[in-house]
Amino acid sequence: MDQAKYDQMETMLHKLEDIKNSQESIIDKINHVITDLFQNPDKDLEKAMEDAHQKASDNVEKIAEATEEYQMKMNKLEQA
Repeated sequence: MDQAKYDQMETMLHKLEDIKNSQESIIDKINHVITDLFQNPDKDLEKAMEDAHQKASDNVEKIAEATEEYQMKMNKLEQA
């Protein structure tokens, strides 16, 4: 594999990791809101935050899977 292609793929991996980190940050912020709701309960907001938490968690999982698959693809190309 030529260096330019490798560099592009490496950049893509960094972007995927950044997306995953952003989603994890969102989960952390949602958890703060959920914790705050113990002090000031609001069932509608709690439900919305639980749903948002689940979607963000699903996104982290999907991005992690995509990153792993992309890394394997990159490794195969590198060995060829």
